[in-house]
Amino acid sequence: MPVINNEKRRKTLTAVAMIAPFMIAYATVFAYPVYKMFALSFTDAPLIGEGQWVGFDNYVKLFHQKLFFTSVWNTGYFVVLTVIPNTLIGLGLALMVVRLKGWVQSLILILFFIPYILPVSVVTQIWKWVLDQQFGIAQFVIEAVTGKRVSVFRDPIWAMPMVALVTVWWTNGFNLLLFIAGLRNIPHDYYEAAMLDGATRWQCFKRITWPLIWPVTALVLTLQLILQLKIFDQVYLLTEGGPFNSTYVLLQLVYREAFRSNHGGTGSAVAVILFAIIVVVSVLQYQLLRVRER
Repeated sequence: MPVINNEKRRKTLTAVAMIAPFMIAYATVFAYPVYKMFALSFTDAPLIGEGQWVGFDNYVKLFHQKLFFTSVWNTGYFVVLTVIPNTLIGLGLALMVVRLKGWVQSLILILFFIPYILPVSVVTQIWKWVLDQQFGIAQFVIEAVTGKRVSVFRDPIWAMPMVALVTVWWTNGFNLLLFIAGLRNIPHDYYEAAMLDGATRWQCFKRITWPLIWPVTALVLTLQLILQLKIFDQVYLLTEGGPFNSTYVLLQLVYREAFRSNHGGTGSAVAVILFAIIVVVSVLQYQLLRVRER
């Protein structure tokens, strides 16, 4: 009996020693900052330093601020423009690329993945050149559609869709790789058996590919939702929230309150609201995806 107890104690200590570095890192870089964010949101603290307890005053002030509701709307609009289109484009490209073989497939994958590894500053600079009103090559397409050249990042109608376009172009390579991995895990025997039974390509996709690729699709949708709710870099570098606040998003409001106005408490309150939105929407989407999977 003592031998068994000693062995159990040794395994417990080993397990604790193995997870301790992760738990320490998690508490340091995530749990404690989240706690401080919640705590600061109930104070009038500046960006650096302590403040006085004000209760829910920061939240009340936000709910009386028009810019807050504008930023919530713009963030939701951006999510609609990016999450589902980005997922569908990634799946469509993967269905085409997976049919290629050898070095051709590898080359296509590299070309699609290169934008994803570029820094956001490089990506935004590229698209500023491409969409420039005077010499941008994309202006030929815009002019053919609208009859005139458009300064897209200074137009309240064009600005957010163009930011969404840049984001889809930049991030789609990662989605493509995830879908390619999922498609490669589908046994070819399923397709061969379906073809022998006279199934068309659409029937193969509907009855085989789509149900088996659904877990990967759910993963991509969830990751995209979380990432796009946290939009900031592209907006800040391309439009700075303009024109007329048409691209002003929640993280930009955090930046304005905390770093520009030195209102750490109000900035933390906006961050808490964004955190809550991400948690609630992610959980709801996860539950909906589980229902669809069943």
